Amino acid sequence: MSAREPHDAGNGPRPDGPWFAFLESNTTGTGRAFCAAARARGMRPVLLTRDPGRYPYAAEDGLDVRVLDSADPDAVLDCCARLAADGAGLAGVASSSEYFVAAAARAAAALGLPAADGDAVARCRDKERQRTALAAAGVPVPAFTAASDAAGAVRAADAIGHPVVLKPVSGSGSVGVRLCRDRDETLAWAERLLDRGADERGHPVAARVLVEAAVAGPEFSVETFDDRVVAVVAKHTGAPPYFVETGHDIPAPLPRRDADALAATALAALAALGLGWGAAHTELRLTAAGPVVIEVNPRLAGGMIPVALRAALGTDLVDTVIARSAGLPAPQPTAGAGHAAVRFLSAGREGHVTGITGLTDAEASPGVVAVTAGTAKGRTVRITHSFQDRLACVVATGADAAQAARRAADAARLVRVELEDPAAPGEGVGGR
Repeated sequence: MSAREPHDAGNGPRPDGPWFAFLESNTTGTGRAFCAAARARGMRPVLLTRDPGRYPYAAEDGLDVRVLDSADPDAVLDCCARLAADGAGLAGVASSSEYFVAAAARAAAALGLPAADGDAVARCRDKERQRTALAAAGVPVPAFTAASDAAGAVRAADAIGHPVVLKPVSGSGSVGVRLCRDRDETLAWAERLLDRGADERGHPVAARVLVEAAVAGPEFSVETFDDRVVAVVAKHTGAPPYFVETGHDIPAPLPRRDADALAATALAALAALGLGWGAAHTELRLTAAGPVVIEVNPRLAGGMIPVALRAALGTDLVDTVIARSAGLPAPQPTAGAGHAAVRFLSAGREGHVTGITGLTDAEASPGVVAVTAGTAKGRTVRITHSFQDRLACVVATGADAAQAARRAADAARLVRVELEDPAAPGEGVGGR
């Protein structure tokens, strides 16, 4: 799974402190690190999930697991209540998955544990409601309209003006997000999105899409905790018409005035949405007229951003989230390298994984602090034009942004994922 983890995986003695419940998890990036951080604080992490097979690290790290219908709020609350009634008690409930943060917050609040406002989180996850609240508060957002049929999406795009961006009203990781340059592309993509009965987690999805103006300008994210800006991050994405993230630079190499403007806009967005408890990840574009909010995510960033942020600035947001959710003091920042970069190895085609090489070489490269594989031998790679296309990730530090980026990219090129299909046996993704 990983050549080097950002936290000790926790295979030592099992703690005997209170339980800490994780409602599902993200399947890439820092999901494993959350459990390790709880264990390091003497708590007993327990994963509440419908499908333990999604998380190979659970068995590898000896995590306690409770199998339940994680989409059923009553089942989640009942499980958490039973953990709370256990002799050790329950210290907190959290989720590192976009799809479960609201449910985790509501379960924690129902049990009197520290939590964000679950209703505010749920409203934020609906992109149409989020856009409406931001626009009403005067926070700059793209022009937008929601549509429930393909013809309505085309009419909305005509009114806004092509090109437009189409996306599901709820989702994560760029799933279903596409730039549509004309009416034909808009119609075809709207039909495809509206034909989906469920998301990638198997949950039913609303038959609505968001049509919004395509905003020109480089993309950034602002990482916050409560009402404090922790970092402004530069984001790299793949070629249009999709928006798959290919890397991040921390801190973003920007003039101070631009970084301050992005930070101020992100804080205004949080206030407009009634957020501001715990971690949030706000994505923006910096246009000629100033920052425009693309979306606010009421959770800690994915994409290994927390790992890079800790390496660059010495702030451990994973442990900070655990501490807040358990009502414990936050960790003190440590010395950081100053700059860090994340670079991903993305799939160029589909196929069956027959092997992964180069992880050890990448790990040993200058400045590298984390190397992870997002797939494994025996799995099938599909092109989804989302975060699921990322096969491996490298985080590296440097004396400046350029050095960190170069080190991460060079190390990522050492990783090779061998794919095989009937048409091209033995072909690899990555390599020199």
